[in-house]
Amino acid sequence: MINKNSRLSSEKSTKAKPFLLKPVGKDYLWGGSRLKDDFGKDMDMSPLAETWECSTHPDGTCQVVNGEFRGWLLTKVLQEHPEFLGNHSKASGELPVLIKLIDAKEDLSVQVHPDDEYANKYENGQMGKTEMWYVLDAVKDAQLVFGLHHEMNRDTLRNSILEGTVEKHLQKVRVKKDDVYYIEAGTIHAVGAGVLLAEIQESSNLTYRLYDYERIDKNGNKRELHVDKALNAASLKGSTEPIQPMRVLKYFPGRASELLCRCKYFEVYRMLINTERHRDMVSYETGSDSFHVLLCIGGCGAVYMENGESICFFKGDCIFFPADSAKVKLHGKAQFLDVRG
Repeated sequence: MINKNSRLSSEKSTKAKPFLLKPVGKDYLWGGSRLKDDFGKDMDMSPLAETWECSTHPDGTCQVVNGEFRGWLLTKVLQEHPEFLGNHSKASGELPVLIKLIDAKEDLSVQVHPDDEYANKYENGQMGKTEMWYVLDAVKDAQLVFGLHHEMNRDTLRNSILEGTVEKHLQKVRVKKDDVYYIEAGTIHAVGAGVLLAEIQESSNLTYRLYDYERIDKNGNKRELHVDKALNAASLKGSTEPIQPMRVLKYFPGRASELLCRCKYFEVYRMLINTERHRDMVSYETGSDSFHVLLCIGGCGAVYMENGESICFFKGDCIFFPADSAKVKLHGKAQFLDVRG
């Protein structure tokens, strides 16, 4: 006779466990050193503009750092275990999202990302790129570009790019730490100098540059513009100034959480934990419908699993939780972005 409790215990022990990811760095010319200085990113790049913290995109695929999949590319893990993605399961092992940290020491180019329909039709079936920014820090009077001041037609906008006068048509918005911005595909946009942010986006690397301030790269060449594609993909209507979303911080013993953004591509929460004065650690678990990703944006602590294993995490670490993974306990004093597909 099979002992029911023994069987349930065995099933519980076979549930997937979370694992740490190793990011991929990008040395774009506008980057700085804050990802190294503030987040401990030990990469031989200068500047270090971006780190792709959770990615299966072929332009930068993360590796697993610990556990049974240590050394595996995340893509391979998800190909072998598509159930880790829940309802987002794909035989290709592709994540539907890409999570980055971005250090803009200088202005990024003024750019546009296509939507899914355009990307699928003209970019060999790729995904478009809708994204969300969470501002981690910003210098005084830092700005970002968000759309146009007024509606324009293609010819007028094209001429302003050729004449170098396009900046007067761009809507610039002052930003500060803890701001949230939802950048829908087709929105003309740019991150301004002095902004440090986390970006959650569709898993895409399609960027059409409209304008790049006449800059030259490390080889002395101007960076390529994609004016025709950008004009095809862009919304040329005037944009209203973005308003910060209503946010409600909900408190629980040892933790607090608030919704930052929900769209058809992802959900993002800001979660704080503080177990300094609590004997019971914070429980954390996923449902069966989606994976979760915790990006630590402040503090440190540990994840404790039922079998006694643990993962220490520090500011800048990214932890992947498979769908329907085993319940864990979080301990420490930290702040996360909690991303769900």
